[in-house]
Amino acid sequence: MAQAKKQEAARAHLQSFVDRFKAKASKARQAQSRVKMLEKMETIRVPEDAARTVFTFPEPEELSPPIVRMEGAAVGYGERTVLSRLDLRIDQDDRIALLGRNGEGKSTFAKLLAGKLEAMAGRVHASGKLRVGYFAQHQVDELRIDETPLQHLIRALPETPQPKLRARLAGFGLMAAQAETEVGRLSGGQKARLSLLLATIEAPHLLILDEPTNHLDIESREALIEALAAYSGAVILVSHDMHLLSLVADLLWLVKDGRVTPFEDDLAAYRRMLLTPDAPAKDRPAPPRAPKPTREAMLALKAEVRKCEERVNKIEEMRDRLAKKLADPALYEDGRAGELETWNRKYAEVMDGLRRAEAMWMAALEKLEKAEAA
Repeated sequence: MAQAKKQEAARAHLQSFVDRFKAKASKARQAQSRVKMLEKMETIRVPEDAARTVFTFPEPEELSPPIVRMEGAAVGYGERTVLSRLDLRIDQDDRIALLGRNGEGKSTFAKLLAGKLEAMAGRVHASGKLRVGYFAQHQVDELRIDETPLQHLIRALPETPQPKLRARLAGFGLMAAQAETEVGRLSGGQKARLSLLLATIEAPHLLILDEPTNHLDIESREALIEALAAYSGAVILVSHDMHLLSLVADLLWLVKDGRVTPFEDDLAAYRRMLLTPDAPAKDRPAPPRAPKPTREAMLALKAEVRKCEERVNKIEEMRDRLAKKLADPALYEDGRAGELETWNRKYAEVMDGLRRAEAMWMAALEKLEKAEAA
C-alpha cells in the first residue's frame, strides 16, 4: 500500500535524524523529541488512493558550507531597525524553525534571507551559486487568477516543453484538469500547491516557507512533510503548525527582543515558555500583589476551565468522526472528488477550531493557577 510506504518513509526519516544528531549538542534535544515520536507512532491504514496529493521538489546540487553567514547584521524597514546583532550561519542540511510571538520579526528575518530586504548594517555572506526559494502565504493571492497553472509555468520556464511542465504540475498534485483550469476557479489548497511549485521551480539550495500549511488540507500537509524530509536543501520554517515543525525542524531559532538566537530546548519547552509571562526587569519595581480572589471568583474561574475542557472534548469527538469518515474507502472512488474535498475542508476547519479551543483552555487554566497562587 502506498500509505504504508509513506509511513515507513516517515519512520525512516525520524530514525535517520536521531542517528545523525543524537550526539551533536546543538541538536540533541530535538533528537530526544524525535525518539519520543518514534515510540508513539502507531501503524495506521487508510485506502491507498487517499495518498493522491504529492509534492516533488527538484534536487539542488551541493554547495560548500556555509551557504549563508551573518556577521553583526541588522534589518528593518526605512530607518526602523527590527532585528540586529545577527551572528548566524546556515548549512545546506539545516532545517530551522523560527519561533517567536507575532510581531517579533520572524517574517522580517525570512525576507532578509530571501533577498526581499537588504541588511541595514553588518554583513550577510551568501554562496555565489546560492538559489533561494521563498513561499509566503500572501503569495497565493498574488497569482494571476485569469491564467491557468500551465500558463504560470510557461511564463516561468519558456524554453521547457509543455509535457515536462505538465509533469512538474503533476508532481505537485495538479493533474491534467487543474493544469488547464483558471487559477481563480481553483481551491485554496490547489493555489497553495501552485505557489509552492513556483517557489521551488529552480531547485533552490535554501527554501524559506512562511506559513506554508494555512491553505492546505490534511492530506496535503502530510505530503509536504514527506517532501521536506526527502529534500536535500536547507529549510527555514515560519509556522504555527506544531505538527509540521516537530517532524521537519532540526534546529530551533528564537526571534525575540530584536535578536535571533539558537533555542537550546525543544518545542515542548517553547510551548511552556509561551504560557509563562516574562519576568520583570531588575531595575523595575515589582507590581503590587493582587488581592486574593473571592470564593465566587474562584468558582467562576473553575467553571470557565470546565467549560473550555468540555468544548475541547466535543471538538475532539467531531475530529474523530470526520477522521473515520475520511478513512472510508468508498469516499475515494472515481466521481467523488468534490465530496472528498468537502470532507477534507471540514476536517481542516475542525482542526483549526480545536487549536483555538485548546488555546482558550490553556488561558483559562493559567488564570486559575494565578488565582490559586495569590
